[in-house]
Amino acid sequence: MIIPTYNEAENLEWITGRVREAAPEVDILVADDNSPDGTGRIADRLAAADPHLHVMHRPGKQGLGAAYLAGFHWGLERDYEALVEMDCDGSHKPEDLPRLLARAGDTDLVIGSRYVPGGGVVNWPLYRQLISRGGSLWTRMMLGLKVRDCTGGFRVFRRETLEGIGLDEVASAGYCFQVDLLWRTQKAGFSITEVPITFVERERGNSKMSKAIFIEALIRTTLWGIAHRAAQFRDAGERALEKRERKR
Repeated sequence: MIIPTYNEAENLEWITGRVREAAPEVDILVADDNSPDGTGRIADRLAAADPHLHVMHRPGKQGLGAAYLAGFHWGLERDYEALVEMDCDGSHKPEDLPRLLARAGDTDLVIGSRYVPGGGVVNWPLYRQLISRGGSLWTRMMLGLKVRDCTGGFRVFRRETLEGIGLDEVASAGYCFQVDLLWRTQKAGFSITEVPITFVERERGNSKMSKAIFIEALIRTTLWGIAHRAAQFRDAGERALEKRERKR
């Protein structure tokens, strides 16, 4: 399990303890972006007492996607069979992890989904729900994704999936990182399953989401979608032309 952190001193020991109780067989990698609040020091203390907890100290705040990519490469180099994404703030409940891992045996990507039957969101204001649901709807429309929760960040990737989607080509660092990996997974033909979860808004610390991050994700997704649809129209035109040529 990869847990990216930046200023999560209030949450790290609490959340890793819950992971250890819920899924004691899972190793944890804390990827800390040189948090000024001392999160990295807390991670080192926890790692000293737990051989299944590891720490990656990164030079500075480089974005969620960059932290996950570094964590993926770390895990792949050590031959882990599955790699998990999970937030540190408690919004993803570690108690749901066994259900996600159970599906990873027959699915290439498992997503903890807020927007399938049985899933939900707790303590989010209406505008946050509208932004999230609207963002997933827009993403599905633009990219043709077949997933309800396109931006959810509680995921289990099988190693074969990560090896097959071109991680070295991923340039997304922020909010749209999750969309990028999901789209690559679908285009590569891997199976995707959504498992319902209840997303709980953080109670401690500050959210890293901002208007600028959302706008960046919206713009990038839109540009991807335009290029995707243009390629579809071009391919359809070429097939129609070939069909006419064969009839002559």
